[in-house]
Amino acid sequence: MEFLAKVASIVGGTVALARRVGSPAHEAVGATPQIPEAKKQGIMTLKMPIAKGWEDGHVPTCAPGLKVNAFASGLDHPRWIEVLPNGDVLVAESKEQAGPPKTLMDQAAQATMRRVKAIGESANRVTLWRDADGDGVAETREVFVENQNQPFGMALIGDDFYLGNTDGVVRFGYEAGATSLSGDGERLLEFQGHGHWTRSLIVSPDQSKIYVGVGSLTNIADQGMEVEEGRAAIWELDVATGEGRIFASGLRNAVGMAWEPVTGKLWTVVNERDGLGDETPPDYLTSVQDGGFYGWPYSYWDRVVDDRVPQDAEKVANSIKPDYALGGHTASLGLCWMPAGTLPGFGDGMVIGQHGSWNRSKLSGYKLIFVPFENGAPSGPSRDILSGFLSVDEKLAYGRPVGVTLGADKKSLLMADDVGDIIWRVTGA
Repeated sequence: MEFLAKVASIVGGTVALARRVGSPAHEAVGATPQIPEAKKQGIMTLKMPIAKGWEDGHVPTCAPGLKVNAFASGLDHPRWIEVLPNGDVLVAESKEQAGPPKTLMDQAAQATMRRVKAIGESANRVTLWRDADGDGVAETREVFVENQNQPFGMALIGDDFYLGNTDGVVRFGYEAGATSLSGDGERLLEFQGHGHWTRSLIVSPDQSKIYVGVGSLTNIADQGMEVEEGRAAIWELDVATGEGRIFASGLRNAVGMAWEPVTGKLWTVVNERDGLGDETPPDYLTSVQDGGFYGWPYSYWDRVVDDRVPQDAEKVANSIKPDYALGGHTASLGLCWMPAGTLPGFGDGMVIGQHGSWNRSKLSGYKLIFVPFENGAPSGPSRDILSGFLSVDEKLAYGRPVGVTLGADKKSLLMADDVGDIIWRVTGA
């Protein structure tokens, strides 16, 4: 596998270098992005920096007026964060368990992903971190729950704790202040694993529903739509009955979700398809309508048809245009609403953890960004909160942003870094 990784790196680097000639000069971002015409790649671009981590006091670069410190370190691929009412911080530590590669391209892609620690043995646990003295650094670590199946999303409603494993949602009993869960939990929903494996969770404002992000198995339904049944969607789980339904579909890989308080709408970030160019199509941030269809796999953005896919004209005609483009292949995963006053110099808006690309000639993402909102909608260009996760020559990844949430004090952000194995805390300087 190491030999294949080196071959993939050499071939991928050569292809990526060639494709930088004539690559788009502008990112496809904002409410009215300039999206280049699709260019079928044949051999998909594979370009991944080597996982380096942070050494000798090296930390991410902050926006002016902010500072960053390690809230917790020494984790094993931290992906998602949940802050409990008492201030305890839960972290899902998990990693993709790759299925059997079906093609040489699959083998090369998996070898490439291993270079940045994105695939491998999963810790399959949630740890609890407690900052008892309030200095912004956790002093204690406990194993909250272990022996799970690629855990990711977490939610607490009263005395019930919900965990999104890749194969379904499990409910456990919880006591306030507890540092661990007991029992095997109760399975409420079942999903198929592999492919886009993360299962993010968010509770409705009235706490009667939980929404679950379930990504597609493949890039563009390459194995047919039958194996995509129930995927590329956001599910709604009724807490009282335990029954689930598809809330919105055609979302290739909807991960982070957040509630926008002015309109009360659910928003999500979505990772779009590969193989059409550096900026084509862009990942996006969008509000989500009950029963809405957002194009995948038939089309992208504003009904642009992907002719690699057997078509459904009615589906395309009824697809909804996303609200805000985030650039091609930024792998925007984390999402949270940040009210004005949380960080100095920042108003109301969405904070997005961009995990970073592996499939374009010039890498993108690798940042924690802020999208300002007014009257319930994006109102301007994004701003960097944290950057510097990627070396200037794009050969090394010091870290990769994933989940993000407000700290317990409501004056900080916590962000998971699954290459640095750190939870970063951002506050005013």
